[in-house]
Amino acid sequence: MYQLSARRIAGIALLSAFFTALIITLAQAAGARLQPAGAAAEPASITDPSVATDERNNIEVYRAAAPGVAFITSSRSRFGSFESQGRGGTGSGSVIDSQGHILTNDHVVANAQNLRVSLGGEKTYPATVVGRDPDTDLAVIRINAPASELTIIPLGDSERLVVGQKVLAIGNPFGLDRTLTTGVISGLQRPIRARNGRQIEGAIQTDASINPGNSGGPLLDSRGRMIGINSQILSPTGASSGVGFAVPVSIARRVVPQLISAGYVNRPRLGVRTRSVESLRGQARLPVTEGVVVLEVIPGGSAEAARLKGMGLASDEAVGAVGDIITAIDGERVKTGDDLSRLLDRRNVGDVVRVEVLRNGRSTTIPVRLLAERR
Repeated sequence: MYQLSARRIAGIALLSAFFTALIITLAQAAGARLQPAGAAAEPASITDPSVATDERNNIEVYRAAAPGVAFITSSRSRFGSFESQGRGGTGSGSVIDSQGHILTNDHVVANAQNLRVSLGGEKTYPATVVGRDPDTDLAVIRINAPASELTIIPLGDSERLVVGQKVLAIGNPFGLDRTLTTGVISGLQRPIRARNGRQIEGAIQTDASINPGNSGGPLLDSRGRMIGINSQILSPTGASSGVGFAVPVSIARRVVPQLISAGYVNRPRLGVRTRSVESLRGQARLPVTEGVVVLEVIPGGSAEAARLKGMGLASDEAVGAVGDIITAIDGERVKTGDDLSRLLDRRNVGDVVRVEVLRNGRSTTIPVRLLAERR
């Protein structure tokens, strides 16, 4: 048997310890690179809300998060943040990483010619638009600021929210710098619409006061984590009436990496123009009571490649006949155009979906490979 001396055993032990430490270090570094955009540790300065008074929690969350809330001004904005203030607009945003990326609403920066950002005090930074997604009303801008001056607001989990849960909003309503309001989650899975008419799925409803200037600012949980991006209010007067809506952070997690890397979201599209069966009731005799009628197949799109038929092309004999009626995608029912958009948003470019259509009175399933949205 080969015998090892004590010196050799000690040497092997030292080498083993060295390589073990090296492997752990490399694994930690790789893990850090794999962190999703905006991920950060939970603020250590916030006491466990279950043992803190409500007042103390409000104070600690504000102290931890407010330095990371951006005050965004534009020299010219078509919409501003709910409104246009003179020739400019104001809005809010959240610092999401040490590179100076700031998450805000698309309508805060749309058509802006000159953006500036304040993180507190008198100093302001010029900002550039990195990416915009009008479909979700989200955008990312960037400032060139030292990492030491950036307070990252960590992203929370909007998939586990419950009605009645405490929330806090920080923003710049009416230009009032870093204003805190508190409330609860009043409702979940609310459908709201972006400025371009697209439905935003699963919005968070809150009674925390949200006013013009709060747009793009964070909706926080009691641990100081961003769970939503404040976007809209429901009000006949334009001011807060206790019904505000935030885009859930789960959407931001999906959208932001693409905005940073490409400047836009590469969505698959079916390549059709449609109308819901419901909206055509009384105008046309249709064989089903729900679904979406294909009015037009867009040249070069997914539907054309799969030979879906638009109105007037459903059969060789009947010019002006009803086109294909889409009733389901991968077995999930489609009643409206919003349903169609929602189901496609869950897929990726290149995916093949099974589109169930009614054609000439017969139900058929057509495989369609989803192509990228034409830009």
